[in-house]
Amino acid sequence: MSAEIYRQTKLGDSLVSALEVLVESDKITPELAIKVLSEFDTSYLEAIKNSFKAKTSVKGKLDSYRFCDNVWTFIVSDAKFKTNFTSTASTTHAPEVTVDKVQIVCVDAKVFDAQS
Repeated sequence: MSAEIYRQTKLGDSLVSALEVLVESDKITPELAIKVLSEFDTSYLEAIKNSFKAKTSVKGKLDSYRFCDNVWTFIVSDAKFKTNFTSTASTTHAPEVTVDKVQIVCVDAKVFDAQS
């Protein structure tokens, strides 16, 4: 398991698509595209570790769950999310978000720390 999991986010998917277009049109080399993706993986993980201070609670019906290679995957229906963002000065509460169905993927941070 590596930080490549973040390539499956909207941002990562957009980056991969843009790099594919650039490689196909001979604007950049495939090696440079791989180097950019590697830097993205590292930067995304560092940003999550250092920039986000939030606590989210989820309530809903747990339809299924799975644990494989230090990765938990949960499928939750009728899910309600409540998020609190904390800074040194105050706590901000985001509006509650409700969705019909959501897949939540959780990766143990120790897995990434061991690879560093």
